[in-house]
Amino acid sequence: MEYDLLIVGGGAAAMSCALVIGSALDKEYAEDKKVGIILHQKSSDLQNALFNNVLGLKPGTEGRTLLQEGSQQLEELYPKVTQLKGEKLQHISKNDEGIYELKTNKERYLAKKIVIAIGYSDNFRIGGLDKYVMPHKKAKASKNRIQLMNEDHLVIPDLYVAGSLAGWRSQYSIACGSGAAVATDILTDWNDGEHTKVHDKLS
Repeated sequence: MEYDLLIVGGGAAAMSCALVIGSALDKEYAEDKKVGIILHQKSSDLQNALFNNVLGLKPGTEGRTLLQEGSQQLEELYPKVTQLKGEKLQHISKNDEGIYELKTNKERYLAKKIVIAIGYSDNFRIGGLDKYVMPHKKAKASKNRIQLMNEDHLVIPDLYVAGSLAGWRSQYSIACGSGAAVATDILTDWNDGEHTKVHDKLS
């Protein structure tokens, strides 16, 4: 199965990216795009998170609640984004046509663009990306956190990284912004380079 975009991850950065992309799939420049998210959430840091200092979230909100509600929000508002649940990405490569090949523990997929938005633990296990792994620039060295080399979220053409794995600090608001930023970069590309963002407004 071939996608125009596959997002990998189930936390703040990945879900924020998916929501912004989903909100644009009725636009002329994106209406024919096939988008999916490999929604692996078991290892997300949000499983044990508690939020008291995030704008817009009720103090005491639990991360595990956001994981569930984020998936529901995406499904209800933007069902064109296919949710591939219970799969874990194992390897990425590029074929002779320049299309990315993704192997999970269950399936194989093709994608023209990819966003990697998983945690920054040093037990990173996605084959094909090893040469882009480096020590995290904004985490304690003793924590052995890692990131992917990138310039403004872009690792190599059509392969993006978002959230803490992009070199940002592990803060919920920062991860959300990183994922949304990547989404608008992708939408801009789909919109022939015209700077693009998606806003909802009161009538």
